[in-house]
Amino acid sequence: MKSLGIKIIKVSALFLVLVFSILMLKTISQYTSFDKNIGFLAFKQQVVSNPYWMAFFYIHIFSITLCLLAGLTQFSNRFLTENRNLHKIIGKIYVYNILVINAPACFVLGLFSNGGLIGITGFLIQDVLWAYFTVAAVLFIRKENVNRHRIYMILSYAVTTTALTFRIIKNLFYNEIQHDYELFYGLNVWAALLINLTIAYVILKKDRLLTGKIKTGKENIDTDK
Repeated sequence: MKSLGIKIIKVSALFLVLVFSILMLKTISQYTSFDKNIGFLAFKQQVVSNPYWMAFFYIHIFSITLCLLAGLTQFSNRFLTENRNLHKIIGKIYVYNILVINAPACFVLGLFSNGGLIGITGFLIQDVLWAYFTVAAVLFIRKENVNRHRIYMILSYAVTTTALTFRIIKNLFYNEIQHDYELFYGLNVWAALLINLTIAYVILKKDRLLTGKIKTGKENIDTDK
């Protein structure tokens, strides 16, 4: 019964990520007009005249959803067993998307983040953790340490989905009359990161990955031996 409950939680979480990824696609579609006074850009008028910032902004928003959707397929034992080659291909897309495209872009964007010093610090720490977890996942799978690979991929995806958590918190709790926008924005950056890493930690504990064992059906395989 406990195992069933965990599976339900996982399926529900994946479903929510899929739904919000689709909704994010709808939000991103507004930027295809390249209007500099629309959506998020309306709050960034001090930097929209900077061609480098704008380039990194468009690179980020037009590629992040692919990163979110690519990660969705990577944590199913059944998918891995039946589609090992596809798993590797999608995994490479996810890794290159982060390390070559989004981590560098987000570092630049983070330097000009809303939320003052709190927001800037939060975004930069997110970006460093994002790159670190992803690189660690790659290094461990090259050493054929599947257990550690999965740990760091889960942590990497937890950081990837902070974009969704951030928007959920903002939509549920932000009130422009009651809240200072800059302070709320900065605190929200940290809240999204802490919430996602906490969820990742719970998943890792429940799946016994932190003890070196991966649950696959009725068997527990110690991948460190």
